[in-house]
Amino acid sequence: MSKKKQVITNRVAFLEKKIPIYASFIGIVGVLLIWELITRLNIVSPLFLPAPSAIVLTGWDMIIGGEIYTNLTASLYRIVVGYAIGASFGIVIGLILGFSKWADAIGTPIVYAIYPIPKIALLPLFILWLGIGELSKVTIIALGVFFPVVINTFSGVKNVDQMLVKAAVTFGSSPFNVIRKVILPGSLPMIFAGLKLAAGTSLLLLVSAEMIAAESGIGSMVLHYGNLMITTKLMVGVLVLSLLGLTFNRGLQWLEHKLLPWK
Repeated sequence: MSKKKQVITNRVAFLEKKIPIYASFIGIVGVLLIWELITRLNIVSPLFLPAPSAIVLTGWDMIIGGEIYTNLTASLYRIVVGYAIGASFGIVIGLILGFSKWADAIGTPIVYAIYPIPKIALLPLFILWLGIGELSKVTIIALGVFFPVVINTFSGVKNVDQMLVKAAVTFGSSPFNVIRKVILPGSLPMIFAGLKLAAGTSLLLLVSAEMIAAESGIGSMVLHYGNLMITTKLMVGVLVLSLLGLTFNRGLQWLEHKLLPWK
């Protein structure tokens, strides 16, 4: 008797399929080509939608002239300092709220009461308190970053396996070591989720604050050229903001991969 061969198919092969690296650029290139074609055919006036090629040429001229450097330096200072302060406080306070029942009972209602307030609405108040200089803008960015980070850190601590915490305490670990060696590593996935969410928030607040109360910065530059209806330079500013956000996100992904290699 001849044995029939059985063909075993992998039904989850589509879930394990690897996507080429260049696939990420296909959509972007396609959009740019369609955009260029629309403007070249005058379907949309260049006054309202300049061609990508015109934006790149204008951007290069602005780089050579130093305008991009001046405004980007001002924006980078504000967002880096504000993000660092807000994220640091968010992680520390989130760990404390998640670890201590007293801190949870007292602090968590305060966090959730203030969180829904649009942070940019507080900028006029911060300007009144702190002046129109850098401090008010850095503070509003730090405040916007703080809340997503503290809430995600708190949630991450609450999701840590309590058996691991009890085992560490049973073997004589101090509260500080429990947080450092058990709770913090177990909370890192949620912490990075909060950091990524806060990165987008910080960029939004940066642009808003610079449009309202700044003479330099990418947000101020975008508003200035929008008022003058110089759309090519306006779009250069938008492009710079897009690249800044992309760099921010990629940097956090790289750091997450280094600290969480199993993800």
